[in-house]
Amino acid sequence: MYRTTDSDRYDDEDDIFVIDSHLHFWDASKENIVHEGGEEFIRCFYDYHTGFTPTEREWTLEEYRKYSQERMLQDLFENGTVDMGIFQPTHLNEFYDEGFNTVDDNADFAADHPERFITNGRFDPREGEAGLRELERQKEEYDIDGVKLYTAEWRGDSKGWRLDSEEAFRYLEKCAELGIENIHPHKGPTIRPLNRDAFDVADVDDAASSFPELNFIVEHVGLPRLDDFCWIAAQEPNVYGGLAVAAPMAQNRPRKFGEIMGELLYWLGEDRILFGSDYALWNPDWLVDCVMNAELTEEQRDEYGVELSTDVMRKIMGENAARLYDIDIEEKKAQLRNDDITEKFGLEAHYTDENPSAAD
Repeated sequence: MYRTTDSDRYDDEDDIFVIDSHLHFWDASKENIVHEGGEEFIRCFYDYHTGFTPTEREWTLEEYRKYSQERMLQDLFENGTVDMGIFQPTHLNEFYDEGFNTVDDNADFAADHPERFITNGRFDPREGEAGLRELERQKEEYDIDGVKLYTAEWRGDSKGWRLDSEEAFRYLEKCAELGIENIHPHKGPTIRPLNRDAFDVADVDDAASSFPELNFIVEHVGLPRLDDFCWIAAQEPNVYGGLAVAAPMAQNRPRKFGEIMGELLYWLGEDRILFGSDYALWNPDWLVDCVMNAELTEEQRDEYGVELSTDVMRKIMGENAARLYDIDIEEKKAQLRNDDITEKFGLEAHYTDENPSAAD
């Protein structure tokens, strides 16, 4: 839980329940790579990592390729800033023998800490009938409420697919039928060697219009196509913005981050923006503090007519994700008072009426 007294920007003491809505548990070890694209992919990730992470917090490339569950738990929860996280899978089976970041691996991890993690599924419409059966399996075994979609993933000779295609609509219909309401398409920066245009945000428009009963949480807010995303989201009330990749700009490019937040708050409003660290691209143990201390310039406040107030940040950092995933925050706090993570890291004060210790 984030304590606003750690910041010079907040006048009042307040606790912010933090749900990191974009997590990965990946394996990019050399033993798992079966295509040169797998090596290019993880090195591109690592370039993003070193480009935005404070120097003293950078990992080595070998640490970055494959990390342990223990390390992930430490990075997410040890300082008490993050309360829960949502796994977003990315299989990339053309590049990695056992997959890069799979639904089953995430679910196995989450099963050991059920109060802390939510497991999302995935689908790829190019898998046809077998893919529909796999989606049913994910719902039956893991009771998933969301799916992460990677429209630029390679499959055979295909280097991507569209969310507004007839094939994709069959899967969205299946999601609606199964009660999988949260659709998380990656619509952001390209990762080498994938194609930039396969991540174009334009295909969200028809999909969101055609399935108003589903929520489309557009990861990375369409960057570098922020304007396109905002115009779509302004039209479609079931389109949300995920801040993964945008969030670390609060560290390196604060004015740009202010511009992004100003546009999102102006067009979408405070109820449709979700924080995500994109772990392990970046660590929430420093990133949450960066985002919570971000400010708009005076010119940005005047232009957009918005503020990064405590109430706004409370929604972005946790309450919006809680609403989408049917999490009662007060009830969850009570559950976390005695869970294994709280015991392991001595976080009892974070979930009582007493003031929690300051986050590191």
